[in-house]
Amino acid sequence: MRHIISILLQNEAGALTRVAGLFSTRGYNIESLSVAPTQDPAISRLTLVSAGNDTGIDQIAHQLQKLVDVVQVEDLTRDAHFEREMAMLKFRLPTGAIDPVMRLVSDADGKVLSGELDCFVIALTHNEGEINRFIDEASRHGELLEVVRSGALAIGRSKRGLKDTR
Repeated sequence: MRHIISILLQNEAGALTRVAGLFSTRGYNIESLSVAPTQDPAISRLTLVSAGNDTGIDQIAHQLQKLVDVVQVEDLTRDAHFEREMAMLKFRLPTGAIDPVMRLVSDADGKVLSGELDCFVIALTHNEGEINRFIDEASRHGELLEVVRSGALAIGRSKRGLKDTR
C-alpha cells in the first residue's frame, strides 16, 4: 500500500539522512521526498511517499519518532487528506496537435509555459492519478520529451495539524 508520511523535522545537518536511512535499512524504497521550511525556520516539513505494508510503515513511524531531530510524524494516508503534485511536461507537437492538447490543458486546469511546437511546456498541479492520465492522453498527440514531478504533497483534512510539540 502507498503511504504518504509527513514529518516535522529540526533543521539540523544529517537529520534528513537519518530519516532516509530508517527506510533503506528496512528495505523500503522512498518514491518521492519533499522538504521545505515551515512557518518556523528552525523546523522543516518533510513529505515522503513509500509503498509497504501497514505494519512495516508503522514500525518505521515509531522509530522515526525516537530520532532526536524528529518533532512529529503522521501517516496521512490513514485519514482524509488533500494531495497534490506538481508536474512540468515538455512535448514536441505536430502542427495539428495544438488544439487537442490545449483542450487537455484547459480541462486539467494546467498552464502552458511555452507554446512552441518543438518545446511545448505545460505545468500541472493535481493528484498523481490525474497527472498520469494527462500524460497518457497528451502523449497520443505528441512526443513526450521530458517529465519533472515534485512528488506528492499532502495535508490532512482535520482541524488538527502537525505542530511543533517540543
